[in-house]
Amino acid sequence: MRDLRRLLTYLKPHWGKFVLATVAMVAGALLQSAVGGLIVPIFDQALNRGGAQSHGDTIFHLNRLIPTSSFDAWRTIAILLVALTLAKGVAEYFSTYLMARVGQESVLKLRQDLYSHLLRQSSDFFERHRTNYLVSRLVSSAAAIEAAVTNTLRDMLREGFTLFAFLAASFYFSWRLTAGSLLIAPVIAWLTATFGRRLRNLSREMHEGNQRLVDTAQEGLANHPIVKAYRGEEREQGRFTRVARLIMRANLRSAKISGFAPPMIELIGVVAVAVLLYFGRREIIAGRMDTAQFLAFLFFLFSSYDPMRKLSRLQNAMEIALAAARHVWEVLDEQSELPERADALALAPLRERIELRRVSFNYANEERVVLREVDLTIPAGKMVALVGESGGGKSTLTKLILRFHDPSSGAVLWDGTDLRDARLDSLRRHVALVTQETVLFNDTVRYNISYSRPDASAEDIERAARVAFAHDFIEELPEGYDTLVGERGIFLSGGQRQRLAIARAVLADAPVLVLDEATSALDTESERYVQQALANLTRDRTTVVIAHRLSTVRRADQIVVIERGRIVETGRHQELLERGGIYKRLYELQFADEEEELTARP
Repeated sequence: MRDLRRLLTYLKPHWGKFVLATVAMVAGALLQSAVGGLIVPIFDQALNRGGAQSHGDTIFHLNRLIPTSSFDAWRTIAILLVALTLAKGVAEYFSTYLMARVGQESVLKLRQDLYSHLLRQSSDFFERHRTNYLVSRLVSSAAAIEAAVTNTLRDMLREGFTLFAFLAASFYFSWRLTAGSLLIAPVIAWLTATFGRRLRNLSREMHEGNQRLVDTAQEGLANHPIVKAYRGEEREQGRFTRVARLIMRANLRSAKISGFAPPMIELIGVVAVAVLLYFGRREIIAGRMDTAQFLAFLFFLFSSYDPMRKLSRLQNAMEIALAAARHVWEVLDEQSELPERADALALAPLRERIELRRVSFNYANEERVVLREVDLTIPAGKMVALVGESGGGKSTLTKLILRFHDPSSGAVLWDGTDLRDARLDSLRRHVALVTQETVLFNDTVRYNISYSRPDASAEDIERAARVAFAHDFIEELPEGYDTLVGERGIFLSGGQRQRLAIARAVLADAPVLVLDEATSALDTESERYVQQALANLTRDRTTVVIAHRLSTVRRADQIVVIERGRIVETGRHQELLERGGIYKRLYELQFADEEEELTARP
């Protein structure tokens, strides 16, 4: 019930449409009962050719509307039958459409809330959760909730009102027989609760299995070059099949319960009706009802089992949907946003320096300390190159400057202001980022360049592309700036993707640049273009670069050597070489071959 109540809060803004839909459902149930109520006048007036009427009227007093002549009675009954069915169809149409509107608009708001919640989370959150897990909650779980609100809840209300109307009609014709038939209600309620509990557990198992299946499939498909190169098709097929079989078994167990529950409930109901036939005969002999009324009673009683059976199935469907809702609540309830103070300051463009003061850091899901008491000053307008072995903490240091994380101890200062005291949007406005793995969206070239400034004019976008040496190849694309780049820019070469990412940073025109140089293998011409584009990008900007190229460390105003989370050396290229320390060893491992290659070029 807690999950259902929380789900219903999304219906609250659409309460008016929900009430109208409910009224339409009630009207439909009453009209459906009225159609059943025609049984008595059919027997009294039409079949008996205007003979003696049953004592009492139907619940809708339809006998008073029926003429006594046989022909007129048939005609009137036929007209009423068509009119009532037509009115019932109109009521069902409005209830279906209005509930669809309520469901779609409610789930749209739920999806918006969930996606907005995800976008606001810190990097710690995304390091704890797989992307597939989050996307599954956003798409699959939300789709299950959508079906629950749009269809299942509507059908539960409709069948519930219909059941109530049929039982009310049954009470009207014979309260004794109806009360006796309701003795089986506790048994049915117990069976429904038991089946529902088992289905809820199986639903959780199926959701987890589906998530594993998505993970397995995405890994196999995304890494298809490795799969093909090492003939791993059968291994991946085996992994996929093992997970799919687990889901199949859970689904089959669920199907057993879903298939067994309604017939069992129906059988109990039919046995009860068989017993009622005996007591119905006694009611007729006692003169408390006639044959027509007993037939009408049986019609409503038998008809009540249909919505009862449907409600049992809908209960199962709602259990599955609420299990999906619980997965969504788990994500929504997890808060991992970086705190921003109510009186946070808006940062001005960097004038003096960025300073890391006694900064230590470890990730939330790790005990290992990544940075240890780092002290570093980055003067405004200078280039600082970070070098060191992989895993030393270079990328983590740049994430702290962007405030993707807060330091475990110490402080990161922007012109003397602790970043924890600053507004995040003002910080991000003054920093441009170029990552080692080029990130492009499956959209147009124009969209990807303008991502840093959505309001940029076509002239600004083209100017940024020219600075990044991207304009010429963009013009050669089929649709120019309106060409789709494909998922992760798959339709472009590595050098073209990098130049688009550089153009995006150029367009941002931020005074501070955080750059992780790409190490992907490029042909000589592409590398030359990328180097020229990076030179244009870093000019007159404060630049923090994770350096992988000799040309970058040579141009740096300061080289910072990081090893095992500590700064072990600082200085310029030649100075550090002459010192003969760790940097010289790194140079011989990483840059010496590059220098020989550059020396050998004509």
